[in-house]
Amino acid sequence: MQRSALMTVMLGAVQKAGRGLARDFGEVENLQVSVKGPSNFVTAADLRAEEVLRRELERARPDFGFLLEEGGAIEGRDPRHRWIVDPLDGTTNFMHGIPLFSISLALERDGEIIAGVVYNPVMDETYSAERGSGAYFNNRRIRVAARKNLADAVVTCGIPHFGRGDAGQFMRDMRAVMPAVSGIRRTGSAALDLAWTAAGRFDLFFEHGLSPWDVAAGILLIREAGGYVTDFDGRSNPLVTGNIVAGNPDLQPALLKRFQANNS
Repeated sequence: MQRSALMTVMLGAVQKAGRGLARDFGEVENLQVSVKGPSNFVTAADLRAEEVLRRELERARPDFGFLLEEGGAIEGRDPRHRWIVDPLDGTTNFMHGIPLFSISLALERDGEIIAGVVYNPVMDETYSAERGSGAYFNNRRIRVAARKNLADAVVTCGIPHFGRGDAGQFMRDMRAVMPAVSGIRRTGSAALDLAWTAAGRFDLFFEHGLSPWDVAAGILLIREAGGYVTDFDGRSNPLVTGNIVAGNPDLQPALLKRFQANNS
């Protein structure tokens, strides 16, 4: 795998932030027995990781802007470029000692994602892509799964909980998907769901109501791994709408048809 100077910067930033998250994750189990619980600790870990990412990226590209999950939008002197950063995607997993969480980092140029990284620091798994250069798991080229029949597919998705999201819409989605596929999974990190779909671990991914920092890197990973990513209408930009259906060129259109038929 040949790395550009830009990708070297991105990988260095996520690895440095990831070392801090991995150390903090090791402390979470000790906090489970405390009266206060780990929530304040996890919030602090999230903020620390974001600060590391911002500092490392600003050092390398001082003129670029940011869209940060915690810090919001920050204008840069260079209006063409913007980092899109989620320092801890999968906060609930992190809080409960479940090692399925990730850092998601993408670079936007003139409104298009040109580079992305999803990094799980506990498993030391790195998924990276640059536009036109393919997608990689660590240093190995990856492709979306080659399955052609929905009946063979394992689908991952987001599930609305605790007053968040549209539970009615999710149940309609389930009625469309469950009778047609081999299995449904939920990891708790949309960025990992997309990365694992790009790598062929999952065949399809769908979710409503996501934020740009959840999906920016993952969208590029899917496309560079040979897959399709759209909104539920098959046309709109999921980075803008936050609604996403992703998978390989055979299964993604088939799943879209089921959603559209179920909601018509």
